[in-house]
Amino acid sequence: MALKHEFKTQGDFLFKNRSWLPILGILPGLYIYVVKAMNGSLPLGFDTVWYEWLCVAVAASGFLVRFIAIGYSSDNTSGRNTSEGQIADSVNKSGFYSMCRHPLYLGNFLIWVGIAALTQDLWFIVAFILAYWLYYERIMYAEETFLIEKYGKEYEDYSMGVNAFWPALGKWTKPVNSYSLVKIIRQEKAGILNLFLVMWIFKQLAHYFIEGEFELQMNFFTYALAASIGWYIIIKLLQKTTKLLKEDR
Repeated sequence: MALKHEFKTQGDFLFKNRSWLPILGILPGLYIYVVKAMNGSLPLGFDTVWYEWLCVAVAASGFLVRFIAIGYSSDNTSGRNTSEGQIADSVNKSGFYSMCRHPLYLGNFLIWVGIAALTQDLWFIVAFILAYWLYYERIMYAEETFLIEKYGKEYEDYSMGVNAFWPALGKWTKPVNSYSLVKIIRQEKAGILNLFLVMWIFKQLAHYFIEGEFELQMNFFTYALAASIGWYIIIKLLQKTTKLLKEDR
């Protein structure tokens, strides 16, 4: 198989499973964190609140990028579609998409780096970033192959002047669409829940192995997880029983 076809096949597979595959990459980091916490060898200590808030802030910046990109995106683009494969009824070119072609993956990068940084292990963080690069490089290749096949010169011309990943802040252009808060609420509920679930598991497992018994820790991550679970349930119920979260534009 030609390399470009192999990249496309790999990218399509990774795209369809991108909602859960990165979790496998974070498992070694969880192991490192727990072992270091047990041995008392975390460089900054186990209960370093300021550092944990820094990790949360990095992850939150990733959600901010996603909120801006998705909120101004056109319908049937920038979705969380997985099993359906690639979907794009138009090419997003304004807003965050005027600064980089893949702002959602930039957002995902910041979210996962925030989680990986909890390990306090520089080598793991570097390895995770390199793995992320290879992982999403395949996905971006497959996505752009799809867009070029569908939109041809329109997408090629767009890609000539816009970075693939790192945003060029000076190239921001005003979004052509109005902002859709409803779209953010619908699409990002699971991502927020997953973020605090993973972070809560880090803290809870480390405490369990240190103390040798399970004891629910009433800390920020526990409260944040409870709130995100409640938020997820409320939104799902509203989606199933009302029309409140139908698209507003």
